[in-house]
Amino acid sequence: MTVALRDFTVPAERAATAPPEARGIARDLVRMLVADGNGLTHARFRELPRFLRAGDLVVVNNSATLAAAVDARYQGRPVVAHFAGALDDGGWVIELRSPEGVPFTGADPEPGDRLDLPGARAVLRAPWLPPARRLWIADPDTDILRLLARHGRPITYSYVRQRWSPDYYRTAFGREPGSAEMPSAGRPFTDRLVTDLVTTGIQLAPITLHAGVSSPEAGEPPSPERFSVPESTARLVNSTHATGGRVIAVGTTVTRAVESATDPDGRVRPRSGWTDLVLGAAHPARAVDGLITGWHEPGASHLDLLEAVAGADTVAAAYRTALDTGYLWHEFGDTALLLADR
Repeated sequence: MTVALRDFTVPAERAATAPPEARGIARDLVRMLVADGNGLTHARFRELPRFLRAGDLVVVNNSATLAAAVDARYQGRPVVAHFAGALDDGGWVIELRSPEGVPFTGADPEPGDRLDLPGARAVLRAPWLPPARRLWIADPDTDILRLLARHGRPITYSYVRQRWSPDYYRTAFGREPGSAEMPSAGRPFTDRLVTDLVTTGIQLAPITLHAGVSSPEAGEPPSPERFSVPESTARLVNSTHATGGRVIAVGTTVTRAVESATDPDGRVRPRSGWTDLVLGAAHPARAVDGLITGWHEPGASHLDLLEAVAGADTVAAAYRTALDTGYLWHEFGDTALLLADR
């Protein structure tokens, strides 16, 4: 029987409010719940190699996190501008938040409104995903990457009670700046763990997907995101399948990128551009056989993606167990390895 995973509550104390290092735990010693054909197993992330096999391929996201939050003023009111991503025409997708880290409700943005930035300004052009009005296209009069480098800080939400330096938002694989929020499934990886994987006979390959901002409005679709799957990674995915290995995606970002480059027959091609792919029951995963992921909020579209890879029953069982046994949520929390039973 398929169990729908929608109606659950995450207790407030399950939010990881600080990095594990600040709690005295190494990055790769966060908890990991493994769901595979053998049921559910509790482990630490450092043990990942024992749940994979020689010949498997781990696909990672090499996007690096921007310091994408900037203090600004909108209609005379203090706001925090979250820069969600650069557009091809020079505009930027932005979200306005209150200084307390919750959605800004002090005024209703309109096209032509001005956002005052440190030493610069931007003009609101239009909503990014109408009819939703959470995200806006803004036209800045300055180089936003330089502005972020000088005045920005990592995006945080209200459950993170203090500011942490950008070092805490870096992953072992981040090389290409562009993500508004950290591709957090890659955060528990360390140099030591990567070495353990390679010496076990497990290959790694990169994609790039620049993650946008989370917390969508009800009914708002997942935002389009810029991605690239290089020819070398496409070739490795296809050869892994041809020789009986499994393709393990590190996060929903990697899953979205790889599946955006996958033909209906399951063959992956080198592709780049923007993806608006939404995985779910109507579009199951064709190339990804499992994924490493954090724990997502009720109603998040990421839950559909998890089910598209591992199946609804597996995902529901994992979430019930995580809630029952104290796993921590959000980017500084615990993790899971969900493997398709196929």
